[in-house]
Amino acid sequence: MVRIRVLVVDDHRIFAESLAAALAAEPDVDVSAAGSGPAALRCLERAVAEGRRFDVVLVDADLGAAAGTVPAQREPGSGSGPPPAPDGIALVAGVRVTHPGVRAVVLAERDDPRRAAQALQAGASGWVAKDCSLSRLLAVIRGVLREETHLPPALLTGVLRELTAARKHRTDSERLVESLTPREHEVLRCMVAGLGRKDVAARLFLSPHTVRTHMQNVLGKLGVHSTLAAVALARRAGVRPADLAGDVVERSGQLA
Repeated sequence: MVRIRVLVVDDHRIFAESLAAALAAEPDVDVSAAGSGPAALRCLERAVAEGRRFDVVLVDADLGAAAGTVPAQREPGSGSGPPPAPDGIALVAGVRVTHPGVRAVVLAERDDPRRAAQALQAGASGWVAKDCSLSRLLAVIRGVLREETHLPPALLTGVLRELTAARKHRTDSERLVESLTPREHEVLRCMVAGLGRKDVAARLFLSPHTVRTHMQNVLGKLGVHSTLAAVALARRAGVRPADLAGDVVERSGQLA
């Protein structure tokens, strides 16, 4: 019998334990539970090291919210301190990057087309109500392992609308980013990485005054009025942050 290894990630302990116990009663399902995003990632890494990878993670959409541990996302360069605790959708995105073979299903208290669309964009294979039947949840678990995507029928129209709108926003953002010069694009990547003007100047071997000019040009071409708005637009367009560890910027007579 092929066994399915499931990781339940939910900081509501009673719910997580009840769900894990119900799933564990199935003869072909092995279940573990984690109470936070970091704990889930540690559990996934430990399983890989021990040669017993998970197949599916079931993630609470509002992970951390009950304990008040999900602050608004801190913008790059806005200060020191630990990063915000991931909510469920952010955790899904992280899992799909670090463990691409693991399928993710989001468990939600309520139907929300916008959040469900965000979950799919993050790499989730399903969105399921927390109060659904065990048989329904098992059908979704087995379905996503067959490369299926599962959404409640009532959400389908709203999710498609959200995904279409998101694609339009991304396309518009990509078009604006394409208007930047190569140097302005590199400055934007540094902004996405959270670097301030002086750090950008040092990295690109430019004067702070020249960087200031480039930043002003970037804001103007993107049609925004702040660095935070420029970074948000760049992220929608898929702009990657400058690799602060690996990128090497060479001097050139054409850099400025």
